[in-house]
Amino acid sequence: MNSEANVRELAKLDLNVAECRRCPRLVAWREQAAADKRAAFRDQTYWGRAVPSFGPADAGILVVGLAPAAHGANRTGRMFTGDRSGDWLYRSMWRAGLANQSESTSSDDGLTMLGARITSVVRCAPPDNKPSTAERDRCLPFLRREIDLLSELRVIVCLGSFAWENCARELGIRPRPRFAHGLEHAVDGRTVICSYHPSQRNTFTGLLTEEMLTDVFRRAAELAQGDSADS
Repeated sequence: MNSEANVRELAKLDLNVAECRRCPRLVAWREQAAADKRAAFRDQTYWGRAVPSFGPADAGILVVGLAPAAHGANRTGRMFTGDRSGDWLYRSMWRAGLANQSESTSSDDGLTMLGARITSVVRCAPPDNKPSTAERDRCLPFLRREIDLLSELRVIVCLGSFAWENCARELGIRPRPRFAHGLEHAVDGRTVICSYHPSQRNTFTGLLTEEMLTDVFRRAAELAQGDSADS
């Protein structure tokens, strides 16, 4: 189980993420989005900062996305919360028994993760959802540190090719298999599973269905509960 020291270090890591201002372009963008707001959210106070991970310190599953959405997690302060990608993600995780409810609308909506933790490669909302290489590289140490601190971690779910490429890089997977939905790769006693990202580009076109996404999380839950992952 996670030691008390690990729990404290994860809490410290989340705080360091929320306070991060290393990337001037991303800081300006996230704060501008928080100031301009979307009309539907004009009465809300935006988070407007880097977004920490969401979920317990003893999670057996880590879900990794690309970056917070400008009017989703950048508004609510919680990963994949308040946008359509999050709607799909949490419904599927709920069906797989990894969340206590199917909706994720705000940071105080009562949602609890059950054995899973949610994060992203880049922790600030980027313009056009495209962080630069330098911005990604400044953020990657947060992901590396989080993986190291999650002592119960058994499965990493990569949402999209960006998450897969960067998780593979941090885990030292060489050569790196080509991204594909449903791809599984065992490394150091853990299993990495790939899924298409639940972005509107993928869900509106039917490239990703809710059944496909739910199947990925059911598989992740199965692996996390197993005796061991093949190495």
